[in-house]
Amino acid sequence: MGKVQKKNNQESQYWNFTKNNYILFSLGIVVIICGYLVMATSETNSFESTKLAPIILLIGYIVIIPCAILCKFKK
Repeated sequence: MGKVQKKNNQESQYWNFTKNNYILFSLGIVVIICGYLVMATSETNSFESTKLAPIILLIGYIVIIPCAILCKFKK
């Protein structure tokens, strides 16, 4: 049967994150923490905990973190 070939190029041997990726990822973590803090410190049925905090969390989880992982910045 067919043999599995190993890729020997340098691109597959190291992590492709740059400093900008780490900064963007850290920003996403900070936004997520802020979203949870807004949710935890406001009243149960207030605007902040039912509408604002989930929007902040969605921005962190669905926009910023994936951008940090998928974007390739030039070195």
